[in-house]
Amino acid sequence: MRIRVIAVGGKMPDWVSTPVKEYSRRLPRELALEWIEVPLGKRHKGSGSAQAIAEESKALLRAVSERDTVVALDVRGKAWTTEQLAGELADWQASGDHYSILIGGPDGLSDDCYQRARLRWSLSPLTLPHPLVRVLLAEQLYRAWSINAGHPYHK
Repeated sequence: MRIRVIAVGGKMPDWVSTPVKEYSRRLPRELALEWIEVPLGKRHKGSGSAQAIAEESKALLRAVSERDTVVALDVRGKAWTTEQLAGELADWQASGDHYSILIGGPDGLSDDCYQRARLRWSLSPLTLPHPLVRVLLAEQLYRAWSINAGHPYHK
């Protein structure tokens, strides 16, 4: 099984890339976590964000494998406790499918992304900065795996 995190944005600062790499490294090979970045859409003064969202969403969807199950991160999505996430992750692993988790740009995801997604997942009802979302996502996936594996990380 593979989980691809496909995120809008560029090079992240060390306070983001270091923990993301560390949590990704800790996961076992049978639960590979792959990070893919797509560029921000061009935003112009005086124009709306629709064109930028469309550019970003096309790039996100191009990075998704045709057979992947897609999960869109969305503040209006389903919120899980860590234990519920562990159950979801166990189901994902048991399915043998590959998953792509989409992280939109500053203006969110397009309807095309939401339509392609099987799930909408909310990490929090708060609006979180995109760099922090990456760290939080990597840590929670590792924590969910540790629960399922009986690893003492989750206390």
